[in-house]
Amino acid sequence: MEEHAKQPRHDGPDRTLEALGLAEAPRERPLSYPGAWPQMSGLLDGDRLLPLIRLVHEDRTPVLAVGSNACPGQLRHKMAQFGITSPVPMVKARVTGIDVGVSAHVSRLGYVSASPFDAPGVVRELFVIWLDAEQLAVVDASEGVPLPHGNFARAWLPAPEVRIELENGEPLPGAYVYVNRHGVLHNGSPAPRTHPGQRALLTELLVTLPRLRKLFGTTPAEFCARARADRRLCERGTRLFAEEQLATASGLERYVRAQQPGSPGTPANGK
Repeated sequence: MEEHAKQPRHDGPDRTLEALGLAEAPRERPLSYPGAWPQMSGLLDGDRLLPLIRLVHEDRTPVLAVGSNACPGQLRHKMAQFGITSPVPMVKARVTGIDVGVSAHVSRLGYVSASPFDAPGVVRELFVIWLDAEQLAVVDASEGVPLPHGNFARAWLPAPEVRIELENGEPLPGAYVYVNRHGVLHNGSPAPRTHPGQRALLTELLVTLPRLRKLFGTTPAEFCARARADRRLCERGTRLFAEEQLATASGLERYVRAQQPGSPGTPANGK
């Protein structure tokens, strides 16, 4: 039986994304990236986030969200492109062994996205989204997985190398995650840097990289506007990160395996 069919009625508190402050999609407002995350686990059902009955969904694929895939507004936007209305369970998790870095590419959506990197001993609160086959194909396409030169590859992170505990303490045997094929950024040290949020990140990059300012302007808002308007400009920005020797390996490349996901098509405004 479908998860949404099991949900009780919720005629009390307003569970709409708008009321919960979770409706905004970074695809529409890039400076909001990675978007608002829920405070607790829930079932994304259309424009509502409902309480979950269970945390593990054996008939679905667990995907660890480190960026905007943990934003209900962003997920809803991705699914709406293909008319998909089936619900998505979003489960809060305590993850040990990775941290959230900065993708070494400029997205056509107007931001510099998050990407995981290997970080033994580091503990982060993230979300596991449980996707059915159709939903997984959409998210894969949005990350460029099916494309030979797409920005992300989907990789399985096995326990115990990466430990994922759901909010009830139950461990998972592993989960998929999207690893950036360009690597991640560092800020002068050998180790990857963490993602501070879009406005802070772009402000810092524009201050320290004159060539980036020449391409994308002097303010975060100007950067986003130019990036959204020009695919080739985004490709030049991605090359600039490599030429400035700011890109480094995430340490998760060893987990990347050849994927053959189904895909309803690659969105025109995908990452």
